[in-house]
Amino acid sequence: MTVLLGALLAAGAVYVAAGRRTPWPLLRTASWVAGLVAAGAGAVLSAAHGDLRTHMAGHLLLGMGAPLLLVLAAPVTLALRALPVAAARRLARLLRTPPLRWATDPLVAVPANAAGLWLLYGTGLHAAVAHRPVAAALVALHVLVSGYLATAAVLAVDPAPHRRPVGVRAAALAAGAAAHDVLAKWLYAAPLPGVRAAEEGARLMWDGGTVVTVVVAAVLWRRWYVSRAAVRAAGAPTAAAVGPA
Repeated sequence: MTVLLGALLAAGAVYVAAGRRTPWPLLRTASWVAGLVAAGAGAVLSAAHGDLRTHMAGHLLLGMGAPLLLVLAAPVTLALRALPVAAARRLARLLRTPPLRWATDPLVAVPANAAGLWLLYGTGLHAAVAHRPVAAALVALHVLVSGYLATAAVLAVDPAPHRRPVGVRAAALAAGAAAHDVLAKWLYAAPLPGVRAAEEGARLMWDGGTVVTVVVAAVLWRRWYVSRAAVRAAGAPTAAAVGPA
């Protein structure tokens, strides 16, 4: 877990340094720093495997809250701007490789994220890593990365190899939210053995997941609305010029 927290601090330092080398909105930098703080807090809280309420608070921060903040910081866009031209081109080529195209597809990233949660809580893996710090840190890293990929695939803030239509991304978000809610209900009906506050943890998973999903949906809608408004504004002069003729 210490290594994971150190990696988050290093990521924050790299992002801030890159933002100083190129004009970059302060709000995006604040979002990145807040996302790393949320991820660090989530990693610590999620280590409380014996208390499901505390663990779920960490899960929500690590797998949903932190990824949303990190995605809104647009780190790939910053990297493409801040890197030297040759390095930026290499990064762009890397983003177009089949593995990353596959990993950033919402029809893959969102189901993979949901499947990871079902694997964690539905197979006994949660109890298996409780007393294995290295395994617990790897699970926490997986939750953060899979949550980031799923959120990035839905919102498409950064350049993507291929961007699915907004309707497909909204449907993927809804399906992922449904899988998350069903898991929360299942944990409430069949509490994990050997943990405290099992029912409270399941309710927190439901309520917190719903709140974050609504926020993601609102961001998705706003981005769609702004893009549509920009398209209409770009076409307005042409329409005005054609009208009198």
